[in-house]
Amino acid sequence: MSDRGEEMSKHNYFDELMEIRDKQRERSKGLFVIKGSEIPLETNRHGLMQWYMHPNITDVSLNTKLAYVQHIPPGSKSGRQHHPGGKIFYFWQGRGHTVLDGVNYPWVSGELIQLPLRRNGVTYQHFNDSDDEEALILAVEPNYSDSLGLDKGSSYEEIEDSPDYRK
Repeated sequence: MSDRGEEMSKHNYFDELMEIRDKQRERSKGLFVIKGSEIPLETNRHGLMQWYMHPNITDVSLNTKLAYVQHIPPGSKSGRQHHPGGKIFYFWQGRGHTVLDGVNYPWVSGELIQLPLRRNGVTYQHFNDSDDEEALILAVEPNYSDSLGLDKGSSYEEIEDSPDYRK
């Protein structure tokens, strides 16, 4: 028997499915209400973010989406990212513009931009055009990290760090 076959013979994959089911059922008892006032502001290469849903946040009842609020200080910008697409940005507060594949798309509070799904992905960056008001952007996308991987058949890269990132 091959090494792979020997390793596989150590498992009962059906029972492991039942264990996964049981963990999912237990997880469904997680948080239904997530309070933004209880979520810390994270500084990362893409900027300032509050994560509501993430593959590694496990105390919530669902984990089928990635969801965060990005804070962009006056006159600042997010990191520039290459992404497979399929992400939605709701501009909750402020005014600015998003450069998507080299095209400038202005936005104001209450508007929404969808990143199209493209075979080779898309490149985008958000800019806060206000000198005195913070921009708040709600970002949501399906959580395909386990089934398709974050690259989703394309590429997921941070091309340029946000100026608000502090290592």
